[in-house]
Order: sequence, then C-alpha cells, then structure tokens
Amino acid sequence: MTVEQIEALGPEFTGFLRPFEHFFRSPHNVRHFRNYTRGLLTDLERKTAEPMALYAGVPPRTLQQFLKACVWDEDGLTDGVQRRLFMGTNAIAGGSLGTVGIIDETSAEKKGPKTPGVQRQYLGCVGKVANGIVTVHLSVARGTFKALLDSELYLPMSWHEDRERCREADIPDSVLYRPKWLIALELIGRTESNGWAFDWLTFDEGYGSKPGFLTILDLADQQYVGEVPKNFSCRPRRCLTKMSAEAVFSRPSERIRRARSFRIEQQTGSPTVWQAKSVPVCLRDERRPRHLLICARNRETGEIKYFIARMRRRTSLRRLLQVAFTRWNVEHVFRVAKSEIGLMHFEGRSYVSLKRHLALCLVALAFVALHTMQLRGGKSGGHIGASVPGVETSLPEIPRPATENE
Repeated sequence: MTVEQIEALGPEFTGFLRPFEHFFRSPHNVRHFRNYTRGLLTDLERKTAEPMALYAGVPPRTLQQFLKACVWDEDGLTDGVQRRLFMGTNAIAGGSLGTVGIIDETSAEKKGPKTPGVQRQYLGCVGKVANGIVTVHLSVARGTFKALLDSELYLPMSWHEDRERCREADIPDSVLYRPKWLIALELIGRTESNGWAFDWLTFDEGYGSKPGFLTILDLADQQYVGEVPKNFSCRPRRCLTKMSAEAVFSRPSERIRRARSFRIEQQTGSPTVWQAKSVPVCLRDERRPRHLLICARNRETGEIKYFIARMRRRTSLRRLLQVAFTRWNVEHVFRVAKSEIGLMHFEGRSYVSLKRHLALCLVALAFVALHTMQLRGGKSGGHIGASVPGVETSLPEIPRPATENE
C-alpha cells in the first residue's frame, strides 16, 4: 500500500487497533504496537524492525526491544484477533460449504544457524531442501472471505535435543518438538476456544498421510477432505486386506467404472475440470467403511490426486471436491501475508521476537481481510470499523483476559 492509501485508511485502522491495546499494558508499548502494525501495511521492501522504525521516525532499537524485551501479551493478542475475526464474519453467508478451515505450512530461507528453528529441511518456497524455517498455519474460508487465523513455528528435533541452543534463542524449556500435524491440532483447538467451529477441514498430504492426525479428527467428529499420497493405506469396501490408494483404483472392478467430470470454479483464474470417482474405505479395524477415498484426475494436465473424506451424512462427490479444492484460498492468503505484510521478513535470533512478529502480522492481516470484505459489500457502510475522514468509529470490546481477582 502507498503512503496516501495508508493515510486515507488511518482513522479506520486506528479504530481497528484500539480494542487490542489493553494487551500491551503501557502507553509506550501501545505506541510501538501502532508503529509496528502500520509499518506492516506500508510499501516498504522489507518489513523488519529497523526500516519500520525509521519509517515511523523512532530509533530502530525501540521496535527491536518491543519485540524481544517489553512486557506484553502476544498470546492474548492472537486470541483477540481470532475473536475479532469471528465477530466480524459470523453474519457472512458461508455458501454451500459453510466455514472451511485450511491447514497448511509455509517457509522461508534463512542464512546462518541462529534464527529459531532454522535447519536444512524441505522448504516449499524454493521446492527443495535448503537452510530455513517452517511455520504451520490455520486459515479460514467462508464464502468469498478468507483470512489467516493462527501461526506457529515448527521446532525441529535437532533444536529440541539442544536445549542450550534453545535458551540462547529465547526458546523456553516448555517449547518442545511436536510434529507438524500435532501443531495443526493445537491451532484448531485454540481457534475453537475463541468461538470458531469448522464445517469442514482440508489439508495436503503432509497431514493426510498421518494416521494419528486423522484418528483425532475422527474422534472429534470433525468433517474433512484431505489430500493423501498414492501409497496411503486403507481397506476398500469390505476387503480384509489393506492396499495403497493407487492400488484401490487399479483393481479391475474399479477400472471399469467411469469417472464423472466436475467443473471446479475458482474465485480467481479459470475453472478446472476434474474427472473423479470414489470408493468407501476402512482406515482402521472397522467392520464397515466410514470414509470415502477419492481419485481425481485433471482433464487438462493429467495430474492425479487422492483424497480421504469423512462426513457425518451422505454428501455429493461434487461438494467433497469443492471442499478439497478450497485449499487454493491459502495460496492467496500466503501471497498477501508474505508479499504485502512481511510475514516471513523476520530477521532475528529470538523466538519471543519471532512469535510476536507472527502475532502482529495476524493483526494487520485481519484488518486487510475485513476491509476487503467491506469493499466487496459483505457489510454495509455503517458496520463496525467503517469510517469517513476525520471520524474514528469504535469496535465491539474484545474480552480482556481474566485476572486473579476475577
């Protein structure tokens, strides 16, 4: 965004920030909060503490200390953002799919060994193994609305096993290695505690391939459609022998079945046509199938994808595919987060600073998402947060964390 655009949105953004200010505990921290989040919305090439401080006309060390040493509640801020997004979108029509939670991860290359969580690992941003960090995210899509709800750093086992290295990076002893799928479940639980309920979840094969992840979603009675690898193990129909997803659809009885064609619309870009068919399958020691395995082939490119679906009631294959391909929304969310807000621009050696940077990015992204919804006509001009030059409107109060005396 340009300086002129930011100035035009100034009163509205000021009103948007106000309900979050009690998480910062002092007037000094509130000023830093305003400067940092405004810096995230500028057209600066790098959204790190130093250039944003210079843009705000304050010494760089003030924002660096704001991230690392000042006393404020970053967890409470994240909870507040989630509640604000829930209040702001609760009245939006969710279309035929309702509210869809999207689990995915992103990454960033980093130089050197000091950034918390850095190691040589597969980075989707470059499509290969390289030195960098990975963060796990939960996004939401409801109708045309999409937003980022939560973010968490993935701490590799190499860091977990070196507690001295962790302490040097301000990583508490309570922060341990967790597989990415377990981090995803923690993010889901956190958003649900702040009012969110997902009609569906969707995710890629990195999560769909984890039996523990699917088991916990099943126990929670959560509906989902997630991508799985071709070697995903299951038992088709009432078969007693487990086989791969690829083998399921290679059986003669399935090969003669004709696939149906489905036109999948996208909010941006041309529609795609997928030829798909499904088979009821058992994942565990079930007596009858409780899941649906889907094979989908892109008619234009020939790409083949496999999905596992769990639903509470009979659901059309078209709708299941629509849920599965809702994942494209996260590409837009990440593009805005990384290129416009600077989600992965963090440069530093402190886990606390990184965690706080991610929380502050959630604030800026929430404003962008809600403002975009307003411009699309999702809310009337008089809704909370709307403003005209010179007028600052208030927002519903975000509940403060309970104190020991309450």
